[in-house]
Order: sequence, then C-alpha cells, then structure tokens
Amino acid sequence: MEKGNHSVVTEFILSGLTDHLELQVPLFSVFLLIYVITLLGNGGMILLITTEPRLHTPMYFFLRNLSFCDLCYASVIAPRMLFNFLTKRKTISYTACAVQIYFFVSFSDIECLLLAAMAYDRYVAICNPLLYRITMCRWRCHQLVAGCYALGLVDSMILTCSTFQLTFCSSNVINYFCCDIPPLLALSCSDTHINEILMFSSMCYIVMSSFVIIVLSYIFIISTILQIRSAEGRRKAFSTCTFHLITVGMLHGTLLFIYLRPTSNYSQMTDKVASVFYTAVIPMLNPIVYSLRNTEVKEALRKSISKFRGNL
Repeated sequence: MEKGNHSVVTEFILSGLTDHLELQVPLFSVFLLIYVITLLGNGGMILLITTEPRLHTPMYFFLRNLSFCDLCYASVIAPRMLFNFLTKRKTISYTACAVQIYFFVSFSDIECLLLAAMAYDRYVAICNPLLYRITMCRWRCHQLVAGCYALGLVDSMILTCSTFQLTFCSSNVINYFCCDIPPLLALSCSDTHINEILMFSSMCYIVMSSFVIIVLSYIFIISTILQIRSAEGRRKAFSTCTFHLITVGMLHGTLLFIYLRPTSNYSQMTDKVASVFYTAVIPMLNPIVYSLRNTEVKEALRKSISKFRGNL
C-alpha cells in the first residue's frame, strides 16, 4: 500500500542483539535462564508476602508491588526476544509493536516511582519511627501505589501515541531486540522534535524526580544510621543501603543514558548493551537485593518451607 510517496508500514523487523548466527542459541540459553530466575524470584516473593502474615507491613506491600511490576516488565520483552533467537524472520506487527512499547514504558515508569515510594517508606521508618504507623497507614500505601500506576500508564499513553503518529519510510528494520521509542524515532522520516521534547519531559518528570526523591531519602537515612552506636548495626545498614542504591543507579542511570540523548546521537550497539541491564538483569536482581537479603524474608521462607515439608 502507498500513502503519498511513502509505504504504509504494517510490520517491523527486529534485528535482535547480534547478527552472528553461532551466538543465537547460547544467548537464548542465557536469557532463558535469566527469565526463569526472574519469574521464580518475583513470583515467589509475591506468594511469600501474600501468604505470610508477618510480612503484611507497608515495606513488604511495596515489595510485592515491585515484584509484580518486575514480573510484568520482564514478560513484556523476554518471550518475544527468546522467540526471535530461534527464528530467522524476526517480525512484529505494527499493533504488537505499539502494545509492547506501551506496557514496556508503563512498567519502567511504575518501577521508578515504586522505588521512590519505597525509599520514602524507609525514610519515615528510620528517621521518624514514632510517626511511621500514622504516616504509612494502609490508605496512604494504597494511594501511593495507585498514583505510581496512574502516572506510569498516562505517561506511557502520551509517549506511545505520539510515537505512532510518525511516518516510517524507506526501512522497517528496527536494529534492536524489542520495540522501543529511540530506535523508532531514528527510523522515522518525520520531524521528531516534539517527540524528543515529550521524552525529555517524561524522563525529567518520572525518572529524574524519582531518582532525586530516592537520593534525598537515603541522605537522611544514612545521616541517621551514622548515629547508631553499634558498629555491627551500622555495617549491616550500610550494606543494605549500598545494594539498594546500586540497583537504583543501574535502572535510573541506563534509562537516563538512553532516553535523554538526542536521536542524532543514537548508538545502536551501546543502547542494546545498556538496555539489557534494565530489561533483563534488574528485574532478576531486585528480589535478591530487596528481599532475599532481608532477615524477615529469610525467616518467613524457612517457615513456609517447614510447613510445606510438614504437609507432605
């Protein structure tokens, strides 16, 4: 079909992570393992927090939502990527591409906002413990999570709709392993100036603002930790904070690196490597960093395993 002087795009071709055929099966095995660990880790955390009464606190309420977000976040990208490793024709329909971008952007926004809400929760718990129950009541927690989902879904709708109003000419090959906004802007023959402004605004409003909240929260948390007299207590607290900040830095850093650059500076290989961190690695690491390093979670897990063995 023709529209004016341009072909109407009905599907896109995803080039994947690499063109080397000998690497397809090894990469499939690696990413399949990562995806399975992600499913088991996050699914296990959701089940454990839901069934264990001692974990029904604001902190674990946010962790359960983070695990759900990671589960959905990884599942938007991984199945299609794994399928493409084993097939020669890596096509995705125009509609499926739009849907993938919508949910991909939604869950990445929601994850950033949830991490900010979790940092605020820890700030209140450590710096204002006497007001914690009042400040982080059930209504407030549900309000914060609902706000995270609402902002993420609305922001994603704006970015997705603006992206798919563009015209795609000459080529429909996306040199990427999934549908994402930067490679599509690079592919478009329309003026993408407005899209870049919208993407920059989204990054500042969602990613940068959440990152600032997290950093400020941890500054206050660390200053409070320094007042702990026990050296062992300070060491444990700093260890937890360090791992939290590493995962936050990985997620926010890669998002800002990819989305805040002009389309003219788009680097395909660099962005592919960076994207692997926030699409595959971080959803796998979050259950370990935020949950499995936690004593209460370990005890609840041991208790659940003992119950399961007792019922056999």
